[in-house]
Amino acid sequence: MRPTVTDVVEPAVTWCDRCGEDATAGPHAACAAARALEPPRYCARCRRRMKVQVLPVGWADCVEHGEIRG
Repeated sequence: MRPTVTDVVEPAVTWCDRCGEDATAGPHAACAAARALEPPRYCARCRRRMKVQVLPVGWADCVEHGEIRG
């Protein structure tokens, strides 16, 4: 059976990239304020904890989704 477009397309962003909790569950005002100065800690697509190293060209890597630039 061949994969369909819906099988290949990733779901919408659902995780907070700072605390890793459900982004739609409520306001994340503290997370948004902290993210103004900090890099993301969790992948917003898959909720994995990311390897974070602040560099001039980027700052975080997800094992599944690659580099996240901010």
